[in-house]
Amino acid sequence: MASDPCPHSRRDWLRRAGVAAASLALTPGALSALPHVADADLAPPMDHTPDTALQALVEGNRRFSAGKVSNPNRTLARLRELGTKQVPFAAVLGCADSRVPVEILFDQGFGDLFVTRIAGNIATSEAIGSLEYGASVLGARLVLVLGHSACGAVAATMKAETVPGQIGSLYPYIHPAVQSTQGKGVDAVVRENVRNQVQILQKASPVLADLGREKKVRVVGGIFDFRTGLVTML
Repeated sequence: MASDPCPHSRRDWLRRAGVAAASLALTPGALSALPHVADADLAPPMDHTPDTALQALVEGNRRFSAGKVSNPNRTLARLRELGTKQVPFAAVLGCADSRVPVEILFDQGFGDLFVTRIAGNIATSEAIGSLEYGASVLGARLVLVLGHSACGAVAATMKAETVPGQIGSLYPYIHPAVQSTQGKGVDAVVRENVRNQVQILQKASPVLADLGREKKVRVVGGIFDFRTGLVTML
């Protein structure tokens, strides 16, 4: 790819991302029109706060990395128990990479996590809308942006080569991380990209920003390492 896929400054990029997010953001009026589940119909495993939701993910990942998984909530009986309702305690924006199955690496099961996956774990308008739904309507108390080591989308953005179809549409979201970590390698860009996507969710989504100010939702980032199986929170 001969030209710079993202010639604008990081500030301009964040501003444009904010405009895109705002166009999709769930306003109070829009939220009231969405289907809600009565509290009496919900049966969450525990009443999570943002901090306890994060701790549940950390502990589940430790079990996975140690080979001591409990495989909770993975039976057909659990799925039938949920029926038409769901009560995820956390929402995750993860990469579409086939080696990053979110429920498995956090040792969770049916109804525990509300997961949106896209190559490069980028906060597109569609992904933001999904996460807003998970937090505002379904009650997730934590939003995690999950990157991973040796990310192919990041590596492709660093090479900036011509690619077929719409693969190149991922590049502008990741390119600011490439620019700010010149010559530091893929893993450094992966970390910076996660931080950038967290910043977009915190600042460009009015819904998540409001929930954050009310201490109802926390937005954090993490990196999954294929070599160890561990997720390091940023």
